[in-house]
Amino acid sequence: MRDFEKAADSLADLSIDYVEMYVGDLERATSSWVDRYAFTVVGTSAAADHRGIALRQGHITLVLTQALSDRHPAWAYVSAHDEGVADIALRTADAEAAFHAALTRGARPERRPTRHPADGPAVTAAIGGFGDVVHTFVQRAPGEGPGLPAGFVPVPPSDDGRPDPDDVGLLELDHVAVCLNAGDLIPTVDYYRDALGFLDIFKERIVVGAQAMESTVVQSPSGTVTLTLIEPDPAAATGQIDEFLTSHRGAGVQHLAFSSRDAVRSVRAMTGRGVSFLRTPSAYYDLLGRRIGLGARRLADLQETNVLADEDHNGQMFQIFTASDHPRRTLFFEVIERQGATTFGSSNIKALYEAVELERTKQRDFDRP
Repeated sequence: MRDFEKAADSLADLSIDYVEMYVGDLERATSSWVDRYAFTVVGTSAAADHRGIALRQGHITLVLTQALSDRHPAWAYVSAHDEGVADIALRTADAEAAFHAALTRGARPERRPTRHPADGPAVTAAIGGFGDVVHTFVQRAPGEGPGLPAGFVPVPPSDDGRPDPDDVGLLELDHVAVCLNAGDLIPTVDYYRDALGFLDIFKERIVVGAQAMESTVVQSPSGTVTLTLIEPDPAAATGQIDEFLTSHRGAGVQHLAFSSRDAVRSVRAMTGRGVSFLRTPSAYYDLLGRRIGLGARRLADLQETNVLADEDHNGQMFQIFTASDHPRRTLFFEVIERQGATTFGSSNIKALYEAVELERTKQRDFDRP
């Protein structure tokens, strides 16, 4: 195979390997993911300048990293943004080829290819993404299942008496939602299309009252890496996207969307574990039954759990956002169930936006002396 064909193939097979979050308190963050979201600790890492925990549920691997000195990038990240997503790692059959192919196509280099002789990925390299978020290319042995980042030591399974994570039932990372500064949407879409070969699969302008934002969804050729990119309309009134950018101090991940086979079951289990979700106006469900074919029991379950529903030509989908418990009210999470639907809940965006807006207003009133 010619070199350029091999390079193109190295970008065509990209998938999510893990998502790394920089945190200020590793124990507190780990406890939240284990107790409230039913993730399991599968690996640990320790060095002079940082320590980390790897967690897993289904095919989702989350890595939490706390800096121990200002020599580690997590120190500056947390100082600027507080806790948040810092690395969306991309698995590929040839990390070195992917790195060089991306650079040839305009990517920004972050870390040159490194070979790892010990257990874990065979090769890693990294390029810039958006804001302070990077993408680490991860190469593992063919056929190898979910693994750990370089430098992590596996933690054997243990029966610690915790409830089975199957009661939550999160499966995969469905998509990542990203807030961008006004004017950065088109350049960011171009960057992912040119540097990584992503496809532009969905565009939408969302208007809620005097607020407005533009959204474009880009997806890897493999269909397994999906980014929902959002920018505020500077000509409209300021809203939650502007507030994210101010509080986060720039572009960053607004939410991670986790897939589930049964969103209602997942929400009930997570609620029982202490996770709070946004409430949906009751009027939404008064109209939902007329818009989508749903049985009376299904409609009642959705209303009880505040789960929203939508459909496209391929099927139905169900989704809900958690209420943000981030210190700056920025990062939150989504549970999404797809029954054939491949789009992103266009009919729900306004309702979801209004639910976030209601939560934001309520928190502002709570914080006001």
